[in-house]
Amino acid sequence: MPAPPNTARRSLLIGAAALLSLAVTAPAALAAPATGKTPAAAPPARMSTLGGARLGQPGTQVNLAPGVPVLPKDLTARSWIVSDAQSGEVLAAHNAHWALPPASTMKMLFADTLLPRFPRTTEHKVAAKDLAGMGEGSSVVGIKPGSTYSVHDLWLGVFLRSGNDAVHVLSAMNGGVAQTVQDMQRHADELQALDTHVVSPDGYDAPHQVSSAYDLTLIARSGLQKKDFRDYCSTVSADFGGEQIRNTNRLLSGDTDVPVYQGIAGVKNGNTTHAGATFTGVAQRGGQVLLVTVMNPQKQEHNEVYKETAKLFDWGFQAAGKVKPVGDLVGPRSAAGTAPSGSPKASAPAGQAGSRPVGAGTTGSRGIGTALAVAGGLLVLLAGGVFLVNRRWPLPDLMRRRPRP
Repeated sequence: MPAPPNTARRSLLIGAAALLSLAVTAPAALAAPATGKTPAAAPPARMSTLGGARLGQPGTQVNLAPGVPVLPKDLTARSWIVSDAQSGEVLAAHNAHWALPPASTMKMLFADTLLPRFPRTTEHKVAAKDLAGMGEGSSVVGIKPGSTYSVHDLWLGVFLRSGNDAVHVLSAMNGGVAQTVQDMQRHADELQALDTHVVSPDGYDAPHQVSSAYDLTLIARSGLQKKDFRDYCSTVSADFGGEQIRNTNRLLSGDTDVPVYQGIAGVKNGNTTHAGATFTGVAQRGGQVLLVTVMNPQKQEHNEVYKETAKLFDWGFQAAGKVKPVGDLVGPRSAAGTAPSGSPKASAPAGQAGSRPVGAGTTGSRGIGTALAVAGGLLVLLAGGVFLVNRRWPLPDLMRRRPRP
């Protein structure tokens, strides 16, 4: 069902950005039918304590105190986390390290791993073998064997339509699916996303393929440090193969029962029968940038994952600066030097996932459907590669905490 057009202005940096929201007509992206055994109904009694001891405890973790708003009462997700993208502080969490099927949110790790490897202007003629091995029922953007596509268009297919066909073509360019899975796993390990085990590059349901709300947040934080990643994940609409495609992230592009969220700038949604609905989002208000990940809401309502994410964003923006954090987002091994205290390296599942901070900015195909129009000052910062040391690892200047007006 098409959504009514939405137009809204948002602040990315104070007085620096405007967001144009467009209507959504594309169907929700479904990666695949269920495969493998059903996830456990309850989280493990003991989970990873990476990022803090409380993050390894089952149930909701939050430090309520006078002046701190109460959490929404109608959250049904199996796992969720709210964090400050700039400082890395985890403001609240629920089963943060529960390893669950990630669906197409796994594509964030795919993108963070492969985006730097191919210039966006590179063109590739698709062979039938490039699409071999795609799971039945995969979400696709409509890539045709024998046709030539630019890397830029392939990434639009990955981010906007969650196209498994685009993922497989890019994987073929990278040496194949097996090589890409290995590369993703290695990158996840570097980023200390130790709950994540990669089996397929596109998030298609597969036995033992898991991630966690904590890891998906790390992955998003890492990807958002890359300008191309920010550009693609915040693009609402673009041309692909002569047709317009729309982003299936409902908080970015809206739907009949979900308005565009104020300050949203990405990141990635997923949905399979086995994983349920999953979503990681980033949003900014004033100088505050938050990341929220929600996995598998149990309430069977249309767009529930976006509704619960929006409630957690609302709570996070109200609680930021008032609530004492319950943990931290760790940095990559190369930045930290050694694994931080509480690392479950010896007992962690085989697998991992990636991370860095936030941003925004984007240009869609031919300038159409762009979610963020970033002012020149921010572009200068990004182009100049300005970094600062914030907590355990370097973040773009974009992530620096700024005083509220």
